Amino acid sequence: MNLILFTLISLILVWISRHTLKNYRSHGFYRFFAFEGITGLLALNQPHWFDNPFSIRQLLSWAFLICSLTFILCAVSRLRNFGGHKRRDDMPGNFKFENTVHLVDTGLYRFIRHPMYASLLLLNWGAFLKHITPLTSAISVITTLFLIATAKVEEEENQKFFGEAYTRYCSRSKMFLPFLF
Repeated sequence: MNLILFTLISLILVWISRHTLKNYRSHGFYRFFAFEGITGLLALNQPHWFDNPFSIRQLLSWAFLICSLTFILCAVSRLRNFGGHKRRDDMPGNFKFENTVHLVDTGLYRFIRHPMYASLLLLNWGAFLKHITPLTSAISVITTLFLIATAKVEEEENQKFFGEAYTRYCSRSKMFLPFLF
């Protein structure tokens, strides 16, 4: 059943990402593989989601998952309310919400440049902690590398679009985790 669900979600991800998968220079190309990794972790670890619910590993997992949800809700809210949107011919594969015209640097964005990718990073490691195996360890590390690649490519795109304002923003914020990384 998990293999069927993984396959269906993968097909949906391929369809959604079909434009960016043609361009390895787009952040969406790398993001696709991060989503695939997370989907794989969720499918593999789903049977163990509630094993030993009060163990340190499970409590830490739930903390990561709650933070993941908080980060995504805060990020989407800020982008919708302060980012503004317009069509960008230089980034045809972007989703509408990604094409902000104003640099958002308030709320969680004040501290980190990529709260949505940070959310995925926390989801990745929260799902990993549900059942630790060599396979899930490898998937989590590879997914983390794809998220870092996604953010790096997006930062190049943002640098081109926002210019010096983005450079200043990068100097006063972290990539994924406030005050850390």
